[in-house]
Amino acid sequence: MFKILILITILVASAVYADNIDKDAEILSYKNDEADADGNFNYAFETSNGIQQQEAGNIQGAAGSYAFVSPEGEKFFISYTADENGFQPSGDHLPTPPPIPEAILRSLEYIAAHPPQQIIQKK
Repeated sequence: MFKILILITILVASAVYADNIDKDAEILSYKNDEADADGNFNYAFETSNGIQQQEAGNIQGAAGSYAFVSPEGEKFFISYTADENGFQPSGDHLPTPPPIPEAILRSLEYIAAHPPQQIIQKK
């Protein structure tokens, strides 16, 4: 499962660079600790054209990050966790939901402070 996640992450980063490939890019660093008997693994790499990726995990999940430079020269950084709750990316450029309106927040606070009372029905 994690090998598939790693492959997808690499493909996503590669797809961003598909139109702006630096054919002379070199590997600056590479580390790969293969999975041990308990399933723990760790890897990281960095290339001369700004691509960086690292991940560590085990059979319960993984956490890592990757970074790349867009064709416009903007650097993007994504950190993520992948576990029983799925893939959860985080990055400044990723969209976020709008703030909850004040009236809704007040309603939620009221509901929490005044839980509905259960009605007991007699048979």
